[in-house]
Amino acid sequence: MDISTVLGIVIAFGLFATSITLGGSPAVFINFPAALIVLGGTIGATMVNYPLGHVLGLVGVIKHAFMKKVEDPASITEQFIQYANKARREGILSLEPVIKEVDDPYLKKGLQLTVDGMEPQTIQEIMETEISHIEDRHQTGADILGAMGAFAPAMGMIGTIIGLVLMLQDLDDPAAIGPAMAIALITTFYGVILANVLFVPMSGKLKTRSKEEILVKEMMLEGILCISKGENPRIIEEKFNSYLPPKIRRSSD
Repeated sequence: MDISTVLGIVIAFGLFATSITLGGSPAVFINFPAALIVLGGTIGATMVNYPLGHVLGLVGVIKHAFMKKVEDPASITEQFIQYANKARREGILSLEPVIKEVDDPYLKKGLQLTVDGMEPQTIQEIMETEISHIEDRHQTGADILGAMGAFAPAMGMIGTIIGLVLMLQDLDDPAAIGPAMAIALITTFYGVILANVLFVPMSGKLKTRSKEEILVKEMMLEGILCISKGENPRIIEEKFNSYLPPKIRRSSD
């Protein structure tokens, strides 16, 4: 569970709710027609802009903003030094039993290609293609949420126009002015809140998560290539350290 995502949403909506409660009745901010305009319009525009499969997969993408756990880059260094030492002492085939214990599909694939005796250059081409596709999938999810962040305020403005039109049509009926004006203002409120508290921040979180995961994948690729070339574990350590900030770099001294 990503605490910062959950905590950020709770803090934002909690403070909004508190300020609304202190200023009056929260019920005045609940408007079903306004919610339909903003949510329905945002979802509809997103479906027009992206293939249906991408939109339907958005639930899984959003889940990554809350649940995705990226492996610690420092632990990757320790892991590959162990692999390299084992391969140098017992041969590359000694890593075959290790593969069965690996959970990460990317790492498992890379180690299997190495054990199968594939050339380092071929391994690099295959694994870099894998990274590229992973990055593209992550970018698509973040782009969809970013687009929803742009659509939501626009739908709020459409709702405002609808509310104003309804209000102007019934100026001779004072009882109808209030509900129409509520739609006009609440839709803008809903659109801005959804965009700036949920959609745009989640898009940013997914982009950050993607960078972290790609960094780990690049480190794995570097380690796999080093093992396939039979390089010294000390060299692997130094190469991995170049990916990490100084304060978490591994030192063999």
